[in-house]
Amino acid sequence: MVTKQFSGAPEDADLRRADSLAREIFSDVANKWAFLIIESLGEHTLRFSELRNEIEGISHKMLTQNLRMLERNGLIQRTVHPVVPPRVEYTLTEAGQALRVTIDGMCDWTHQYLGHIEAARRRFNA
Repeated sequence: MVTKQFSGAPEDADLRRADSLAREIFSDVANKWAFLIIESLGEHTLRFSELRNEIEGISHKMLTQNLRMLERNGLIQRTVHPVVPPRVEYTLTEAGQALRVTIDGMCDWTHQYLGHIEAARRRFNA
């Protein structure tokens, strides 16, 4: 994958353009696994196995891929402790904590409108 290097001001990043770095970042973080990883980390520092236990249904491969992507985008920090066997921990960065506020809002929205969405789906499927 080729990453576009954006040299302008952040407000010039246009999500409507196909070659926009902002669109690439949005595409990276706007997936269910990234959301759940960020939500699970919250204020905690967790190891890989702890994260996997927190997120029901995520495979080893998907967790690895998403952790790498989140680290690449500066949303999580990966710390390797020099012990045998190696101990690796993950925590949210300042940017990750800021994104978590948005994710928390989406979780609140989901809880608030879950009944409405279920009813709409029943009507649609009928």
